[in-house]
Amino acid sequence: MDTGWFALRTWQEPDFDPADLVRAKAGRTVSVVLPALDEEKTVGEVVASVRPLVGTLVDELVVVDSGSTDATIEVAVEAGARVVRREDVLPDLEPLPGKGEVLWRSLAATTGDLVVFLDSDLVDPDPGFVPALLGPLLLAEGVHLVKGFYRRPLRVESAEAGHGGGRVTELLARPVLSALRPALSAVVQPLGGEYAATREFLESVPFAAGYGVEIGLLLDAEARYGMAGLAQVNLGVRKHRNRSLLQLGVMARQILGTALARCGVDAGGSGTLTQFVAEAGAWVPRESDVLVADRPPMREVRSGDEPRPGVSRF
Repeated sequence: MDTGWFALRTWQEPDFDPADLVRAKAGRTVSVVLPALDEEKTVGEVVASVRPLVGTLVDELVVVDSGSTDATIEVAVEAGARVVRREDVLPDLEPLPGKGEVLWRSLAATTGDLVVFLDSDLVDPDPGFVPALLGPLLLAEGVHLVKGFYRRPLRVESAEAGHGGGRVTELLARPVLSALRPALSAVVQPLGGEYAATREFLESVPFAAGYGVEIGLLLDAEARYGMAGLAQVNLGVRKHRNRSLLQLGVMARQILGTALARCGVDAGGSGTLTQFVAEAGAWVPRESDVLVADRPPMREVRSGDEPRPGVSRF
């Protein structure tokens, strides 16, 4: 592990004063983006945690909806966010499924020089998340990507274990990074959904359409700027909806495909993942289609340069 980077670029107690951060903006603007898909139970609280900062530290607060069928949009609007539907951004381009697709389109729906991403499924979101993530971008020299890290309780039905969340991180992402990009072993939460970055960086790199988006951005940032361009902040505790092992398996396959491709390893791109489930005492196969695809850098899409908007498959 790069202990020097960890010591210099890790904020264990990021107690940045929002007033100091507002002064440090120096004319720059900040967009906060919440990707959402059927998050009516939690999105309102996440929006409410950011709303007091709008007009000072935050210049725009946008929920980008990924095709919700519940009341996510209504709840988000009532809480005070501007809501943009995925299909209304770059409408000539058919949407792909996946979280990364929504984050990529959010760049065309916002204008901030700095962009903060927060997941919409947070439980008890902390109002300090946004100032903490913005601190290194505004106050440290040369930082382009700030990752949040936290303790993630594993929520099992109504019970809660003190640790155990982030299973894909510990079983897949960390071993892969250790093997292929060892400098990134110093990043506590490589897959975390709470992070901030400069628009300069975000618009210059491709976005994985699915769950590979976070590891793809991390690998691209390190390749482009070195570890000096990265920072991380302790966000305390992050509670969210935990997924089943079957769901995590599909997620892991997308993340692995993106990571290997970014590291120059041909993993075969999109395909089918076979898993097994017990039904009536027998184990039967269940197949899931796994999309491993990139959207091109938004800068190319906006400028009209080649390649034209579309999907780049590995």
